[in-house]
Formats: sequence, C-alpha cells, structure tokens
Amino acid sequence: MNRVRTIAPLVILFILVVAGVSYAQQASKIAIINSDKAFQTCVEGKKVLAQLQERENKIKTDIQKLDDSIRLLGNKLSTGRLTMTNEAVMGIQSDIDKKTTERKRYEEDAARDAQQFSGNLAQKIRVEMVAIIEALAKERGLELVLDAQMSGVVTFSPTVDITDEVIRRYDQSKAATPPVKK
Repeated sequence: MNRVRTIAPLVILFILVVAGVSYAQQASKIAIINSDKAFQTCVEGKKVLAQLQERENKIKTDIQKLDDSIRLLGNKLSTGRLTMTNEAVMGIQSDIDKKTTERKRYEEDAARDAQQFSGNLAQKIRVEMVAIIEALAKERGLELVLDAQMSGVVTFSPTVDITDEVIRRYDQSKAATPPVKK
C-alpha cells in the first residue's frame, strides 16, 4: 500500500509533464506581428508617411499665409482706425471675419482630407500585408497570428515575432510589381 502511494503521485506528475509538453508544442503555432512597425518600416509605408508629411507641410504653409493676411488686416485696422471712416473700419472688420472663416474651413477640410487620404492608403497596405501574413501563417502552420499593437499582448518571445519577415516579403512583393502608370 505504501508503494502505491509513492508511485501514484509520480504517475500523475508524469502525465502532467507529458500534457504540458504537448500543450507547449501547440502554443508554438502562435505568432506576433507589430503592425505599426511593419507599416512604418516597409517601403510603401515610408512613401505614405512622406506623402503625409508633404501634405501636412503644405497645409501649414497655407494656414500661415492665411494667418499673415488676417494679421495684416488687423494691423491695418488698428493703425488706421482713428483716420478711417466708419464704413472703412467695418469693411476691414468684415474682411477679417471672412478670412478667419476661410482659415477655419480650410483647416477643417484639410484635416478631413488628410485623414481620409491616410486611411485609404493605410487600408490598402494593410490588406496587402494581411495576404502575406496569411500565406506565411499557412506556410509555417500557424494557427493564430496576433497584432501586438491591437491585441493587448503584454509580452512575447521574439522567436514568435514575424514582423521582420512580413516586411521583407511585402517589400519584395512591391519590388516585383511593376509601377502603375498614371
């Protein structure tokens, strides 16, 4: 009876170890991708980011020009208020109001357009990358690929990170594709 009490826990421990090893092998069919890194590092993502920066710089320049014209009208009004007729003062104030409204509308329209533009391009790249991720998952027998940016992953082993491989394959697919003529 004493021998059974000694052997039973060892058998149970052995079963648990075997089950743990089996589970660990199944867990290796999981991979992680960092979508932000993939987008910012791939060639197409860098092009999109450069285009967005150009648009942002143009918008800032245009807004600065509108601000300057509003400031000039304000200076004209403040320096000439004592010598101007009431109609001239009201005319300049009306011009300031129009320019201020124009600036606000331009800024809102530009922000909306930039958001739509970046969303469309990011979505295009995302769809193309998902196809590569699916092919890579099939090739490696992965059952689950998590996005480190959106899934709430707290920590993971770098051995399950496929981000660099996805970037490499995505860039290769873009290099192999002839450019679209406009």
